[in-house]
Amino acid sequence: MTATTAETPTASQRHPQRWLILGVICLAQLTVLLDNTVLSVAIPSLTRELDASTSDIQWMINAYSLVQSGLLLTAGSAADRYGRKKMLAAGLALFGIGSLAAGLAQSSGQLIAARAGMGIGGALLMTTTLAVVVQIFDDAERVKAIGLWATINSLGFAAGPLLGGFMLDHFWWGSIFLINIPVALIGLAAVLKLVPESKNPQGDRPDLLGALLSTIGMAAVVYAIISGPEHGWTSGRVLVSAAVGVLVLGAFTLWELRIPYPMLDMHFFRNQRFVGAVAGAILVAFGMSGSLFLLTQHLQFVLGYEPLEAGLRTAPLAVTIVVLNLAGIGAKLHGKMGTPVTIVSGMSMLAAGLAAIAVLGGANYNGLLFGLIVMGAGIALAMPAMANAIMSAIPPEKAGVGAGINGTLAEFGNGLGVAVLGAVLNSRFASLVAVSAASFPAARAAAKSSGERERIADAFSSGLETSQLVGAAAVFVGGVLAAALLRRAERADSVGKTAA
Repeated sequence: MTATTAETPTASQRHPQRWLILGVICLAQLTVLLDNTVLSVAIPSLTRELDASTSDIQWMINAYSLVQSGLLLTAGSAADRYGRKKMLAAGLALFGIGSLAAGLAQSSGQLIAARAGMGIGGALLMTTTLAVVVQIFDDAERVKAIGLWATINSLGFAAGPLLGGFMLDHFWWGSIFLINIPVALIGLAAVLKLVPESKNPQGDRPDLLGALLSTIGMAAVVYAIISGPEHGWTSGRVLVSAAVGVLVLGAFTLWELRIPYPMLDMHFFRNQRFVGAVAGAILVAFGMSGSLFLLTQHLQFVLGYEPLEAGLRTAPLAVTIVVLNLAGIGAKLHGKMGTPVTIVSGMSMLAAGLAAIAVLGGANYNGLLFGLIVMGAGIALAMPAMANAIMSAIPPEKAGVGAGINGTLAEFGNGLGVAVLGAVLNSRFASLVAVSAASFPAARAAAKSSGERERIADAFSSGLETSQLVGAAAVFVGGVLAAALLRRAERADSVGKTAA
């Protein structure tokens, strides 16, 4: 495989150490994903030891995700232009330095700044890891490799709170950041030694204005999504941020259509395979994040589990995804059924799992467990197939941008799932009981009798069931739509090849 080109490898060009390289990439990816969730368990310690206010805590959590999501497209474009190995190494170095600064922070402001720096490194890592996977694996192995890469997302989600809890039980709060440093150093050494360099051989000139517009637009939209649940979706802060994001992203689209070397080629959206995979990716993230947002409330408020107990009881979802992807089940089925059937099957299972939780999980954990396992199987089937479809629809020399699009879609779908299903829950709850309290715990605490508390609990359970069923319907319809677009694109390609 040529070191400076972005050609897709053939069987004879397979990198001899590709599986070892994938392990290195997954290690780097896991570090980033753990930091998305690990901080949540440290909130009491940070409040006590840094005298952090509620606003400080929110910015400690959000500075990381806001910077990371805003820079995904820019980071992917930089990787294509300057070299994916260089950007992967830079991402690990920045992440390690940011982790050191966070672990040694003496004030809330220092920790927020360090978390923002870690977000820059995280954006580089999230885009370059997937781009490198596309470069070193051929079509025969790519779906399995992407499945293993996607497994790390689930593992990071499940392991973050558990790892954070263990570290805080034995060490001070800064340890949850300092543990990243040896991992970043090992990853950096392995990347420099093992990962081959690849970049866009055409050397497109940098699109600086496009990078600025995409960063501002995405950051504004993500900030609106983050702020919505706390400040209200009709508050001035949320509406202004969302409006700025939409307007700036509109300007970004017009700019990208005008220039000869766009950071994001808008003509990708004329490709039905790309559009189908995009729709599916958003709705898988929508169903997964929205359902987990509802599940944590279901487990704590309806079934009465403590936070750590609730976290452990969502683990079967991640475990199912990890086991099936490590076994290569999704890749085998993808090879036999093809992309459209694999995606519609996976998303139908995800929808069925959501519906099972709504119908069977109201009274006890057993029905909920069944739904979690079915959801995990659906995600393990659909997610790698869709990531592969997105990356396959984009020229190999634009693999970094493709990875940035994939990451951006996941961020957007995550926020959309929480926003939409949370709104359905609140609307249904408010229609069944006339309460002025802003949340279910507050409404229950304000109840004047046991009968009123029971009615409020029943109304909340009904709201959860309705929102989960809405999520199931959206995911199922999205799966059918994505599969139809992908099938149509495959037929068009087949007709074109026959004519040629």
